Amino acid sequence: MTSPDSIAAAVARLTQAQETRVPCAPVRDLIGTDDLDAAYAVQQGLVQGRLAAGATVVGRKIGATSEAVQTQLGVDQPDFGYLLDVMDVSAGVGGDPISMRTLLQPRVEGEVAFRLGRDIDDAEITLEVVRDAVEVALPALEIVDSRIADWKIGFTDTVADNASSGLFVVGTDGRTLDEVEPRDVTMSLTINGEERSAGSGAACLGDPLEALRWLAVQAQRYGEPLRAGQLILSGALGPFVPFAPGDRVVATISGFAPLSVTFEE
Repeated sequence: MTSPDSIAAAVARLTQAQETRVPCAPVRDLIGTDDLDAAYAVQQGLVQGRLAAGATVVGRKIGATSEAVQTQLGVDQPDFGYLLDVMDVSAGVGGDPISMRTLLQPRVEGEVAFRLGRDIDDAEITLEVVRDAVEVALPALEIVDSRIADWKIGFTDTVADNASSGLFVVGTDGRTLDEVEPRDVTMSLTINGEERSAGSGAACLGDPLEALRWLAVQAQRYGEPLRAGQLILSGALGPFVPFAPGDRVVATISGFAPLSVTFEE
């Protein structure tokens, strides 16, 4: 079992990397490679620190849901993290450039997001339960990031690092699940007009709703069930790709209006 001192040291290492924008060494030397409870305890420490600084939780994200991203990260299972209000840069859609000043090693990916209309705290969490809980589906971009130098992460590293989260963009063009079937969508992501990533809803654990079901089970297991009003990023539909200041990123997900944003240093 990982000691509280080791968990605190991992929190401190990742916090310093975030605050200084200088990537750090992996934390698996402190928490091991298979102690998921310790990794999520580090994640909680990071999140609590940001809440103490004034941030609020607005939802969750699911990471490493597609085989392409699992291959990129060198992991073999999904994980989850927290979405905070300070990570939401949706105001940049079609408007002013999004600042990269808080980011270290960003990558971008296209996703389907869900806004929940009710809590998911049922005794048995089935696909039908989570489908019923979804108010609307939305197009999304997640800007993933890593505090770990050169993205040389193991599974406990990315879990501890709030599932390698950075920023997120969500469109206002919501659709009910009667209007769009998440597993059937296709996604194309371009940077400066060149397609850099493509995928489909089926690439996200077979169905973004299945990813949501997986998350709901994990959230309940860790004592924080998903709640009405929360936003859920269900996971990448294709590989994530790097981008740079000045780039224009457009995600086109079938059934939704395209999301277009630009970035600046």
